[in-house]
Amino acid sequence: MDGVSKVYADGTTAVSDLTLGIEDGEFIVLVGPSGCGKTTALRMVAGLESITRGTIRIGERVVNAVPPKQRDIAMVFQNYALYPHMSVYENMAFGLKLRKVPKEEIDRRVRRAAAILGLEELLGRRPKALSGGQRQRVAMGRAIVREPQAFLMDEPLSNLDAKLRVQMRAEIAKLQRDLSATTLYVTHDQVEAMTMGDRVAVIRRGELQQVEAPQVLYDRPLNVFVAGFIGSPSMNMVQAGINRSDASLIVEFGGQRLRVDEEVLMQRPGLKAYGGKEVVLGIRPEDMEDASLASGTPRDQRISAKVDLRESLGSTIMVHFTVRAPVVLTEDTKELAGDVGAEALESLQERAKEATATFVAQLDPRSKVRSSETVELAVNTARLHFFDPETGLGIYDGTGS
Repeated sequence: MDGVSKVYADGTTAVSDLTLGIEDGEFIVLVGPSGCGKTTALRMVAGLESITRGTIRIGERVVNAVPPKQRDIAMVFQNYALYPHMSVYENMAFGLKLRKVPKEEIDRRVRRAAAILGLEELLGRRPKALSGGQRQRVAMGRAIVREPQAFLMDEPLSNLDAKLRVQMRAEIAKLQRDLSATTLYVTHDQVEAMTMGDRVAVIRRGELQQVEAPQVLYDRPLNVFVAGFIGSPSMNMVQAGINRSDASLIVEFGGQRLRVDEEVLMQRPGLKAYGGKEVVLGIRPEDMEDASLASGTPRDQRISAKVDLRESLGSTIMVHFTVRAPVVLTEDTKELAGDVGAEALESLQERAKEATATFVAQLDPRSKVRSSETVELAVNTARLHFFDPETGLGIYDGTGS
């Protein structure tokens, strides 16, 4: 996709100047909030949506004006789109029959795909006799038999329950690697994106924000939006001040003081220019721990907090607490809160008036902390994140990169 845009007749821009290359055999995930343009981008690649500007190539061929059926791609939809009156075998074979593929070749392809997907015993059944996961496999099988240049998948797991989604995303990722199939996958679920993609492209309001390997997105988010979108639970963010103390930099927020680790300064030399200035500080929930379980943590790597809520999840404990420092209220954070729901956005705006921020810490299940108690939390200061409050860009080498 080279400079691809989609502008509707009413002037609404769904996708703006999207440039993204996908290597042969690569699994790329488009992720972003509802309505960000990711499905529109996928549909333009499929030929189901016209392109306003830009060029789409599949292989060396420009396909802007090529009909969908001639693009040599296969699409897996959110609703499976199975024919209810046909058997599993007939659903998988239908597209090949339309293309006049010889009967013996159709049978070979269908039975091979059925074996790959564990559908051999279900070939005679109709969709109504299948579970949601089995229907999803049939939809995948219908795409596999096409043996296309690329697979396009539009939120294929969104209709499944949580447990089945986890199972199916692992199966799809394994299948993609076994087939070495070039795949463009759209999802709203960032956990899905992080666990499945070779690279993940984060889209906001029709614009590509960052495309990187999942771990790079997590470790070095380009801006506040990517930082807040990638990670579950999401990154805690608060307005903070950077001050010098002897040879060190100290970050202060809500009466808390943390010394900026030397490792952070090496990775983010641009931070030295922010002495005496305001920044956006980001701390991931998993980078905090009950200090009683992290013996030897220096005083300048701890914060103190009164617990508002304790949630035990078995393998971990989620602790919610309030920090008396201004919450980050920008278009990015408002959009992130709005994507969660109207209540989350309203809560963010209310906290902005009160100059308070709600933090979440992900603690070891051995922690004895209880609601309404004050707890000391050890912060992994080597994992702190910093962003420019004006531009929203991550502070790294001093140039916003």
